[in-house]
Amino acid sequence: MAYMSIIETSKQWVISERRIRVLCSEGRIIGAFKTGKTWNIHLESTKPLDNRMRSKKIHFEGIDMIDFDEVNLLVDKYSKLKPLTQSQLKTIRDDLNLRWTFNSNAIEGNTLTLKETKVALEGITIGGKSLVEHLEVVNHYSALKYLEGIVIGPLCLSERIIKDIHRLILVNIDNKNARAYRNENVLISGADHKPPKHYHVQQLVKEFVDNVESVFNKYHPIIKAALVHGEFVKIHPFTDGNGRTSRIIMNFSLISSRLIPVVIKKEDRLAYYNALDKAHTTSNYKDFVELIKNSLIDEYNLRIDLLS
Repeated sequence: MAYMSIIETSKQWVISERRIRVLCSEGRIIGAFKTGKTWNIHLESTKPLDNRMRSKKIHFEGIDMIDFDEVNLLVDKYSKLKPLTQSQLKTIRDDLNLRWTFNSNAIEGNTLTLKETKVALEGITIGGKSLVEHLEVVNHYSALKYLEGIVIGPLCLSERIIKDIHRLILVNIDNKNARAYRNENVLISGADHKPPKHYHVQQLVKEFVDNVESVFNKYHPIIKAALVHGEFVKIHPFTDGNGRTSRIIMNFSLISSRLIPVVIKKEDRLAYYNALDKAHTTSNYKDFVELIKNSLIDEYNLRIDLLS
């Protein structure tokens, strides 16, 4: 492995040698180790986020007056239809995973239709469609099965869970970048929001994970789930697969709060992107929370109609 000296790291990161020694001694440079009096820093190590860049207080706009009465009524109505039979559970789960896989991939540009997605999940190749599009279907479904396995008991969101989901989404599509934070700066096409520099990503994800339980948890479960999605994808930590990963961890949050998962529909893509960009550039989450709330209402109505 190749390593840099304190002097070389100082030039590359444009910070003082003294500051780098402090960061090393505090353990904030992942993988750095000492040989005698000399620090060795891996070439791929990322520059830690300066504490001075951290917000002293996290504040979100537009979420104080959102009405959740309709959702509460539907949650109560749905709970009265339980317990469900194994057959009912399987029907609901299979339908959800198919629609979720189709819509989430379609939002990212996958051209398979809902029926083609179903056929692809059965192992049949669709003529005229690329291998990558088939893999996106199979991979997303695998990530949902992984999610089913980890939400059985109480579990907090972690970097490991996020990376495991991301790996499943990109396996055999981009193995090099699966589970790995980006090492270059990116732009989001059509958005006003500019994701943070790549060397801040690792620290920002750590702070995000901490905030999920320490900050987001004080809000209504639907607001919390929207913040999990929005604040994660705001960092845009991966080269690819950020949207699909963020929608899965959003539903991880909803399920952990004893609500059902939502499906962001392909036809709502423009409103979805606009609401996210507004949240990222103004910290106003009202439109995005309303979109998630309405999607949840649709899902509850769908289930109640099926079981009534």
